[in-house]
Amino acid sequence: MLTSRPIKYRPRGYTGHNHETIGSDILAVVRSLKLPQLTLGKDTSDNLASVDANGWYPISVLLEAMERIDTKLGVEGLRQMGRLLFKLSHEQRVAPKSAREVIEGLDAMYHHANRGDGIGGWRVVLFEPGLAHLEKTTPHHCAMEEGIVGAALQAAGAPCTIKQTRCMRTGSDHCLFVINSVITDHRWMGGP
Repeated sequence: MLTSRPIKYRPRGYTGHNHETIGSDILAVVRSLKLPQLTLGKDTSDNLASVDANGWYPISVLLEAMERIDTKLGVEGLRQMGRLLFKLSHEQRVAPKSAREVIEGLDAMYHHANRGDGIGGWRVVLFEPGLAHLEKTTPHHCAMEEGIVGAALQAAGAPCTIKQTRCMRTGSDHCLFVINSVITDHRWMGGP
C-alpha cells in the first residue's frame, strides 16, 4: 500500500500541501535497479512495480525509495535513477534542442511531474556561455536531480559537469547547482 509519510528534507518555502508525483517517476526507481527487491525490499519493490505510470501518488513514496537507494547504492545509484527518470518521463515530451531550453525549462519539467501547493521548484540564477547556476527548492534528492539535469543536457548535445555549492542535505535552505560545459555555441545558447 502506497501511503504518505513525513518529508525529511524541507527546502526554503516548501510546504508540500497535497504534493504528488506522477507514477512514471516512481516506476523509474524500480527500472533503474538491477535487483530492486534487494535494494528496496520485497514489499516496497512489489508495491512500486504496481504503480500506474499515469497515476498520481504521494511524494513521500518516491522520496523514501530515493533514501533507500542512497543508503544501499549511494549517490551514483541516484544519479543513474535520475538519468533513467528523464528518459522515461521527460525526454520524448521535452526533446531539448539546447542547454538554454533545458535550464530555462527545468521548473516546468518539474511541475509537469509534480503537483500540489508550495512544492518548490527551480530558478535560474545565472546563465551564460558554458555556465549556469540553478537554485533548487524541491524535496527530491539532489543526486537524482543531477542525473535528470545531466541527461537532459546530454540529450540537448551539451554534456556538462554539475557541482553543488549549497545543499539542503547538509543544512542549507536550498541546493545550488553550478553547471559547466565546454559547449558554448548554439547547442548551449540556443538559436540557429
